[in-house]
Amino acid sequence: MLWTRMELPCWCLLLLSSLQSLSANGDFFTSIGHMTDLLYTEKDLVTSLKDYIRAEENKLDQVKRWADKLDSLTATATQDPEGFLGHPVNAFKLMKRLNTEWGDLESLVLKDTTDGFISNLTIQRQYFPTEEDQTGAAKALLRLQDTYRLDANTISTGNLPGVLHKSQMTVEDCYELGKIAYSDVDYYHTELWMTQALKQFDEGEESTLDKVTVLDYLSYAVYQQGEIERALEYTKRLLELDPEHQRAKGNLKYFEFQLEKQKKAAEEEPGKEKERGKREATKKEKKKKAKKAFSLIPERAKYEMLCRGEGIRMTPRRQSRLFCRYYDNNHNPQYVLAPVRQQDEWDSPYIVRYIDIISDAEIEKVKQLAKPRLRRATVHDPQTGKLTTAQYRVSKSAWLTGYEDPVIDKINQRIEDLTGLEMDTAEELQVANYGVGGQYEPHFDFGRKDEPDAFKELGTGNRIATWLFYMSDVAAGGATVFPDVGAAVWPQKGSAVFWYNLFASGEGDYSTRHAACPVLVGNKWVSNKWIHERGQEWRRSCGLSETE
Repeated sequence: MLWTRMELPCWCLLLLSSLQSLSANGDFFTSIGHMTDLLYTEKDLVTSLKDYIRAEENKLDQVKRWADKLDSLTATATQDPEGFLGHPVNAFKLMKRLNTEWGDLESLVLKDTTDGFISNLTIQRQYFPTEEDQTGAAKALLRLQDTYRLDANTISTGNLPGVLHKSQMTVEDCYELGKIAYSDVDYYHTELWMTQALKQFDEGEESTLDKVTVLDYLSYAVYQQGEIERALEYTKRLLELDPEHQRAKGNLKYFEFQLEKQKKAAEEEPGKEKERGKREATKKEKKKKAKKAFSLIPERAKYEMLCRGEGIRMTPRRQSRLFCRYYDNNHNPQYVLAPVRQQDEWDSPYIVRYIDIISDAEIEKVKQLAKPRLRRATVHDPQTGKLTTAQYRVSKSAWLTGYEDPVIDKINQRIEDLTGLEMDTAEELQVANYGVGGQYEPHFDFGRKDEPDAFKELGTGNRIATWLFYMSDVAAGGATVFPDVGAAVWPQKGSAVFWYNLFASGEGDYSTRHAACPVLVGNKWVSNKWIHERGQEWRRSCGLSETE
């Protein structure tokens, strides 16, 4: 029996109400936690699709093959949704399927009939990820590729560290990444992914695409990077497949003309060529010397090095001065009989980690409270002093107050007992879940002198300190790094790290500039407490010098 538009089954109505709440949040790709719901959505769609197939099996052979493929995928994915989506390729392909491929399927079915399946799919599609989500997931893969220095083949074959659900990319997937890079005038990544698509073609993979299209993009991307000889080779290969390709025929003549022009110029000016070669060699020597000094490396490069576990500047002598201990914060009554484990992570700025400081039950409660409220994370705009979304912060966050649930109140009190700082003037507990390649690029937590209105609306002064809970382990990536000092702190579920953003004098400690590295594999949940100056007058003594 087929369902009409007015006779949707109960499970479909429940699904729609869930999707409506999710769609209000938007930006699916910025939170793995929210994306897990899409897996169940997709699984329900497959179930509906299979019901339709049973009624129209003879007519819709093509649709049935599609459903069988997705049935297997969603069955595996929903056994461990967060782990499955922790693999960035799975997350990207989920965006791509729901945004593009289900739409293609809808068009196919509409050619024959408009029955119950179309009704269900059409209604649910309005709550699907958007083009922005698919593009965001694709750009996240490119960001991971750059940060962790991964070649396209490693990503395409799914050979990432710590992977539980290996997933391979098709020619179409590689082509899609290359096309998105092309639309951003990013010819470097266009070349990488069109080359990978071509490689998989040459290895015999079947595809609805054709090599001509891939070679067309590839030759142009290579040309735009100044490699005319290679562009000519790809153009010749394209014309072997399609001798009547008008653009390629024009490009062939143009590339040959440019190469001949370069050759004549080189013959006429041999002296200049030698001089240019000497200059290039000198530049390379200077670059090698510059690499020896960490302080001379650009911040972006430092950040990416630390994310990969490179360039950490902790000498054996300094390491020997870092200790672990049982800590009760000067005999605080809560911890005299059961002190907590505390270990030094870094000496300057002084960063400490508290081990097993939040239980699994508390973590689950915090996530349960936060998940329905997760919204695209915001940052303070130094110009306006207001909160706004930013491309350099890819995550979703929610704010939880102590009066909402006893668990939050208990957590806030724990932070106060261990730091000795007043929590009444601190910001609410912020819970964050990172999305595909989720990151937060280098930033300060405190307001600088050129941002006098950063926290004016709060009336509680500057952010004196930061407390950060790690509420999940991360299979690969996701470190908290401090580029200026070469420090890296890795997520450890149940632990928390703490540092002061301001010196005792009230001046900002610029060495606390930090970043959250992109999550390569896994699902990263954190929560943090930003503690402010007001109320700490009798809890932290003032310093007599600026950097004390």
